[in-house]
Amino acid sequence: MSFRSRSYHHGDLRATLLQRAEVTLRESGVDGLSLRQLARDAGVSHAAPSRHFRDKQALLDALALSGFERLAQVYQGAAGTGTFAERLHAIARAYLSFAIENPELLAVMFARKHSPDSGAEMTAAVAQAFAVPMATIAEGQARGEVAAGDPMRIGLPAVAALQGLATFVGSGFLGAENVDELLTDTIAQLMAGLRPRD
Repeated sequence: MSFRSRSYHHGDLRATLLQRAEVTLRESGVDGLSLRQLARDAGVSHAAPSRHFRDKQALLDALALSGFERLAQVYQGAAGTGTFAERLHAIARAYLSFAIENPELLAVMFARKHSPDSGAEMTAAVAQAFAVPMATIAEGQARGEVAAGDPMRIGLPAVAALQGLATFVGSGFLGAENVDELLTDTIAQLMAGLRPRD
């Protein structure tokens, strides 16, 4: 069965458009996204997508929200037991894998150009996405393994370091075969920075 007939008969046009938009994002980037083209791909009239997305920006906002929801699931799947260092490594590995596999989506997620209309919903999605890492940092603080302070401010440099590593690997600047070793080194550096100061 073709993508077109499968999409139309399932009846969930919004989900179909988001799915196809993410494929286009991977293949052609943000500039390649077009509501008209998505309508053609889904086999619906060119006006049909406007019932779900007012314009291209609304589509990008929806992609970002979907990305944060998926990231939350990735973190939840990585959350487990063990020492703080073991949990941090599992969470970092999960984020790095997500970032390497979804560079275009990640760029949309962390863009500063989200519509003001998505403000509260986007804020909630971001908070939910990072709930597991922030809880892990807070637990490390409670056990005296992490310096005191706002978990978000403490965790942000860690996310930035992992995003930088993912960008280096995704661009080919660093070989994918070295990811595990590089991640271990990055986590060691992060752990050194997170420890309480005497």
